[in-house]
Amino acid sequence: MAASERTALGPLVGAIDQGTSSTRFLVFNAKTAELLSHHQVEIKQEFPREGWVEQDPKEILNSVYECVEKTCEKMKQLNINIANIRAIGVTNQRETTVVWDKTTGEPLYNAIVWLDLRTQSTVERLLKRIPGKNKTFSKFKTGLPLSTYFSAVKLRWLLDNVEEIRKAVEDRRAMFGTIDSWLIWVCICGKNGGIHCTDVTNASRTMLFNIHSLEWDPELCKFFDIPMEILPNVRSSSEVYGLMKICPSRKSGALTGVPISGCLGDQSAALVGQMCFQDGQAKNTYGTGCFLLCNTGQKSVFSEHGLITTIAYKMGRDKPAFYALEGSVAIAGAVVRWLRDNLGIAKTSQEVEKLAADVGTSYGCYFVPAFSGLYAPYWEPSARGIICGLTQFTNKSHIAFAALEAVCFQTREILDAMNKDCGIPLSQLQVDGGMTNNKILMQLQSDILCIPVVKPSMPETTALGAAMAAGAAEGVGVWSLNPGDLTAVTCERFEPQINPEESEYRYARWKKAVMKSMGWETSDSPNGKPK
Repeated sequence: MAASERTALGPLVGAIDQGTSSTRFLVFNAKTAELLSHHQVEIKQEFPREGWVEQDPKEILNSVYECVEKTCEKMKQLNINIANIRAIGVTNQRETTVVWDKTTGEPLYNAIVWLDLRTQSTVERLLKRIPGKNKTFSKFKTGLPLSTYFSAVKLRWLLDNVEEIRKAVEDRRAMFGTIDSWLIWVCICGKNGGIHCTDVTNASRTMLFNIHSLEWDPELCKFFDIPMEILPNVRSSSEVYGLMKICPSRKSGALTGVPISGCLGDQSAALVGQMCFQDGQAKNTYGTGCFLLCNTGQKSVFSEHGLITTIAYKMGRDKPAFYALEGSVAIAGAVVRWLRDNLGIAKTSQEVEKLAADVGTSYGCYFVPAFSGLYAPYWEPSARGIICGLTQFTNKSHIAFAALEAVCFQTREILDAMNKDCGIPLSQLQVDGGMTNNKILMQLQSDILCIPVVKPSMPETTALGAAMAAGAAEGVGVWSLNPGDLTAVTCERFEPQINPEESEYRYARWKKAVMKSMGWETSDSPNGKPK
């Protein structure tokens, strides 16, 4: 691209993509959807006790500053004018819970990550108050089962166990939010007039939000004993929330005054980025976890097979909400990170792929990575990770292969549930996320599903979805979401290469291993350790 072409790119849109494992800032051309520049910073996860997963909200914030700053520097080196960035979208790991002090701007505790299991005793205590201990008591209001996964029980735990938060609530200083709320509040003035808001997609993951009325539900807030005044205002996924005012001591202050005008939970953002705007279109994202979403249009569909109902997006204040069925798997990319960081069998994620490729089989070894219990379709918090079928012949390459295969088997389980609920089986699977760079995994996935797997050549669909929402917002208007204006995406296809009988045999063995992983833990004791 010539220098003159770079400076004449037209309107650009930035996206803050704050995930469980890393933070990124990416800049797209609003006319072509081309990714022009980006920067990524890995985020630490802390495991203070067994089953606990935390992150430092200030580290998350600083990683955003760093990514914005470094991306702006790269753009200047490419002779791209950052003044052309007309809007910024935010997409984020969902459910992860932050409480902060609005007078000091400081977090009052670490963020409790969506994977965290410390609230199992809280869930059990709450279940005792429900007739028949029915986990799905709020399903028709929230779309969700009562689980450690969602924000309400994390917030309840914080109120029960952190004196500083209790005191801040009493003094009316406390603010609750998911990561999007925390970032938007700080980036739009913070303690000097920050906007305390979230969007419908993130609100729908709290267990406090009525997905039909699109409002916080007083009855649910009363059930969880959550004071409603600490909750953020709920907005659409595409509107101007405020103007960026970001850390003037850093060079990234260059984006001061740019509107933040898009906000979507990461899986909703990927659905948008994959252009799944039609009823029945679906995508599967392979990140820390694995998430299959199917657009069900303007009607909420309730699953009979262990999936959850969630809000897909609401593209403007006066636009309707669209819904999705979702199959949520807790551990996908996280299993590769575990092999690298905990077992030390590889130094990089790429090395795990190479180990698996060296053997091309698990040699009868099956890995159920139920580190945080099992999510869809089982919702079984008592499950724990197991590796079974080991022999003296098994080596680290077989375990690496079994780990990748586990991601594919888990996807098969939620796809089977989705096909039963929707009645029309998917003829191919659209995929995205960091793990889709692993060609062994993508081929395995096609083999295990017995359908083609289709991967866009530009894998950053989550950030793209946030950029699309921001650019399309009223008052920004640089990105058209009209079907005829959407850029056609080039894709790579993976076709099944094994016979269905072999696939079914391996899947049946996997299901047998899943059954053996269940009932491992009964409850967490108050100090977070098993009884």
